Amino acid sequence: MAEHESWNEDRARGVIAAVAVKEGAALPVLHALQHVFGCVPLQAEPLIASALNISRAEVHGIVTFYHEFRRTPPGRHVLRLCRAEACQAVGGDAVGAHLRSALAIDWHGTSRDGAVTLEPVFCLGLCATGPSALVDGDPVGRLSAARVDRMLETLRETRILETST
Repeated sequence: MAEHESWNEDRARGVIAAVAVKEGAALPVLHALQHVFGCVPLQAEPLIASALNISRAEVHGIVTFYHEFRRTPPGRHVLRLCRAEACQAVGGDAVGAHLRSALAIDWHGTSRDGAVTLEPVFCLGLCATGPSALVDGDPVGRLSAARVDRMLETLRETRILETST
């Protein structure tokens, strides 16, 4: 669970400048911005384009092509559910439907309480333990509706524990 900074153009310029010196810097710049701000805001596109001497359309194309980049900051926890065939074959579709229902969101959405952002990912390489997911980067396998419910309860409790200490 990462804390992200609020958008700040001067901070973004500094992040971009630090990474733009690399060869083929477009993806590293986007990853760096998302690491700092939790997303790649639309306001960053002209800054990136100028620093890398590419068009805004090219920057926009890169951001929208790669599913890893998001336009708004994520929830306190990011749950990436595998959508590949191996996980689907062992119940991944049912787990995905259960997650979307339990969180009352669709893919790429964040629960109303801000606890969880749900993202699809296409193969985590955890096929032997499918259906699988990453929760804040940690692998979780053999998911079922019951296990998902326990996991969501734990993720939501994390916020209660954080605010009470």
